[in-house]
Formats: sequence, structure tokens, C-alpha cells
Amino acid sequence: MTNDAKSVSGSYEAGLKGATETVAEFHEDTGALKRLQHWLHQTPSAVPLIVLLISLVIFGFAAENFFKAGTLSTILQQIAIVGILGCAQSIVILTAGIDLSVGAIAVFSSVLMGQITFRYGVPAELAIAIGLALGTAMGAVNGVLIAKLRLPPFIVTLGTWQILLAANFIYSRNETIRSADISEQAPALRFWGQAIEPGGIKVLYAVFLMIALVAIMAYVLRHTAWGRHVYATGDDPQAAELAGVPTQKVLIQVYALAGLFCAIAGWVMIGRFGSVSPTASTGQLGNIQSITAVVIGGISLFGGRGSIVGMFFGALIVGVFEMGLRLVGTDPQWTFFLIGVLIIFAVAVDQWIRKVSG
Repeated sequence: MTNDAKSVSGSYEAGLKGATETVAEFHEDTGALKRLQHWLHQTPSAVPLIVLLISLVIFGFAAENFFKAGTLSTILQQIAIVGILGCAQSIVILTAGIDLSVGAIAVFSSVLMGQITFRYGVPAELAIAIGLALGTAMGAVNGVLIAKLRLPPFIVTLGTWQILLAANFIYSRNETIRSADISEQAPALRFWGQAIEPGGIKVLYAVFLMIALVAIMAYVLRHTAWGRHVYATGDDPQAAELAGVPTQKVLIQVYALAGLFCAIAGWVMIGRFGSVSPTASTGQLGNIQSITAVVIGGISLFGGRGSIVGMFFGALIVGVFEMGLRLVGTDPQWTFFLIGVLIIFAVAVDQWIRKVSG
């Protein structure tokens, strides 16, 4: 046995002669492109900010009046409603969900505020509070169906979008409350349509509200435990549950908060448009507009990555394109064409950036 062992040992050592002694090494790509990819992964709002700055420069040269303070103020006023709906859509998509009912909740909430005031004689301030509460409840219903019954967010919110739009027309009897009646009897409904005029430049209160909501939510999502739970739920819900995150509770809270933001957008709609109308285009277009701002803003549709500040930049990009192309005098269809290109570009960039974590 001893001789056999020596023979095996000798043949093993002979086989090692001439073999390389280099230990296995792993080389990480540290090229400029890879560093850019890592930076964009860590700073998701960078891409929409770059696109926004490039757009401003291009339209600044192409349109003579583009950089006037009045033009820029108008852009902010035009995106006020979309920006608030974008706050709702952002927190939902960060959980890897989607909400197709945001526009319907906004319109129905505005109708409820107006009808409760004029039909039942309730003070406007109380009617607004009731409308905000009911909007929150509509969002919470979405959350319960998704979190508790584990139904797909797309299907749930597609269904509630149809239900809420129908309820909106049924309850309102398709009646529009006129601007003159609101101004005379319930001016609180039009609060966000008021403006200040520093230097003769009109800026609606709604613009300051939108910026405040974006700033508050940016802080909450990045610097609170609840915000980290939102990201964790969207990134990997199973791992989040194992780590102690109450994912079902988080989802219900997210959709309820989204409902509140939609109701706030409904209140802003009354001030922005001056009247309460169940046929407001936001009911059909608000969903697409908010998703567009979110996607162009660099928030991943797969959840867990993105910034609500990026959504704000995305909404601004859409506003800049619409205003810039109008001032240049091009066919309005080019706005939809270029926004469609931006959406595809944003998703492609998101896929490329996600390879970093893969």
C-alpha cells in the first residue's frame, strides 16, 4: 500500500511540472462607458435632466420667444396637473405596479367636490375635504384588490378606470358646473387657479403645489423607512417580506396615497379649467400622460428604481416639446411622434442601465 501511494504521489507531482502557477483572476471592465453606466444607475434622474437641457437649448435657438419668462411660466402651468398625477403614478410604478385609473379618480373627485357643494349645499371647504377622502378611498380599493387578492395591477386599475368613469357620468348626470357659479358661490373650489404675478409674470398657485409635492415625496422616498420599503417592495417583494417589510400594507398605502394625489389633481383641475365637468379629457388622457412623464423620467417599469424628481423632469420635457414645436410652427403631430421616440429611448436606456445590477 505504501509503494502504491508513493507511485500515485510521484505521478501526480510529475503531472504538475510545467503547469502555470497563476491564480484565477477576475477583471472588471472600468472603461468610460461602464463608468457612465454605473453613474446612470446610481443617478436615475440624470438622463431626463440631460434630455431636458438639450431640449431647452435646441428650442431656445429654434424659437425666438422660447426663453421669455412668460413662456417658461406657461409650460409649468400646463404640466401642473400631469405633474401631480405623475406623483401618484410614480409611487405605484416604483412598487412594480401600474395605475390606469388615475385620470378617472381625478375627474370623479372634482365632480364629487362640485356636486356635493352645489347639489347638497355643503360648504365648499368641507366638500373639498370629502372629495379628497373619497379619492383616497378609491385608491385604497385598488390597493386592497392588488395586495390582498393578489390580482394584477393592470387588470384591477383597468377595471376601476371603467367603473369610476361610468360612476362619474351617472352621478353627475353629465352636468357641468359653470365657472361663474363657482366664482360666485364656492371660490374655494378654484383656489389653485389663483395666481401671483411677480414682475408681471403670471404663476398659478398650482405650480407651487406641484413643486412642493414633488419635493416632499422625493424626501420621503429617499430618507424615510417607508420610502425604502416602497423601493424594496418593487425591487424584490419576496426578499422584502423575508427582511420584515410588510409588503401588503405598503401596497395598500401606496395606492391610497396615489388616490389622494389624484383627488388633489382633481381640485387643481377645477381651478385650472374654471369649471367642473365630468367630460374633462383628463379622465381618458391622464393615465397616458402620467405614465409618459414617469417613463421619460427614468423610473423603471419593473419597479424598485427611479426618482420622482426624474418624473418631474419627464413632465417638463413633454411640456417643453409641446410649447417649443408650437412656437416653431410645426405640425402638432410631431409632438406625439417625438414623445413616442423618447418613450422608446427611455425604456431602452433603462434596460441598458439595469444590466449593472444584473
